[in-house]
Amino acid sequence: MDTYTSKKQLADLFRQTVRAHHQAYIETDGADPEWPLWYADYLHEKLANLLNKSITKSELVYLLVLVDKEYRSKAPETKWPEYYADFFLDQLGLAPEN
Repeated sequence: MDTYTSKKQLADLFRQTVRAHHQAYIETDGADPEWPLWYADYLHEKLANLLNKSITKSELVYLLVLVDKEYRSKAPETKWPEYYADFFLDQLGLAPEN
């Protein structure tokens, strides 16, 4: 799988995850202060299969918190799924070298 394909698929997986999370928390309109825990549980196996890369749920929670903070401070005008996909590919050593 090339980087473009995995970036698109990863961004799509993040979109799927936000929809599933919102549905799970429909009574609170998606509000969940502990969302990284829910996301990590939902994404763990799917992400490992998509990227063919082992990652612990703890690492996943850490990366989700880190990317959210970075995204909010550096690029809030950017589409977040693509930003998250680039971040994850870079952090997991799957992004092409420049």
